[in-house]
Amino acid sequence: MTAKLHCFGESGNAYKAALTLELSGYDWEPVFVDFFNGATRTPEFRKLNVMGEVPVFEEDGQTLSQSGAIMYHVVRRTGKLGGAPDEADEVLRWVLWDNHKMSSQAGMTRFLMNFLPEYKRPKDVIAFMQARLKNAYAALDAHLKGRDWIVGGAPTIADISACGYLYYPEPFGFDRKDWPEIDRWLAGISALPGWKHPYDLMPGNPSDRAAN
Repeated sequence: MTAKLHCFGESGNAYKAALTLELSGYDWEPVFVDFFNGATRTPEFRKLNVMGEVPVFEEDGQTLSQSGAIMYHVVRRTGKLGGAPDEADEVLRWVLWDNHKMSSQAGMTRFLMNFLPEYKRPKDVIAFMQARLKNAYAALDAHLKGRDWIVGGAPTIADISACGYLYYPEPFGFDRKDWPEIDRWLAGISALPGWKHPYDLMPGNPSDRAAN
């Protein structure tokens, strides 16, 4: 049975799950969630995920939410992207770091800077978040020096988690040219067989909404 991933193109967290599915060769298909018209606030969606968030993964009667849980489900099912057995704790450490220190803050900052009307954008909050993100980028850039991947000698879900927001074109205070090790690492991920940009992998993007 083909698995379903409820997602939309602008969501970096959904991208983590979608890219993990795609790179692992999983049998899956995207289901568009019209977030910007309130789809995640409907009673129907809250029955699917009481948290009111994407991504949501469905397969064989099982429903999972949260990108990390979905990524680990794929690792268990496929045996791919989990790293060597002795690297499991380090992969988990970086997935948790990303969720706490980088992706959650990048997602919020990108939303505030691009998807709110300009008059509602809180400049002081954005500046504060960008300063925190700069520290996260610096930590990742330093860690990647002399490494192709975050953990071990092959890509893992640690890489997929940490890259979740870094391919998006909308400004949120991240410029690849400022972080040469991250830039090199992102180029390596995008060279993997099966890699797709989030707007190509999942339905929905700002240009679609602008056209409607």
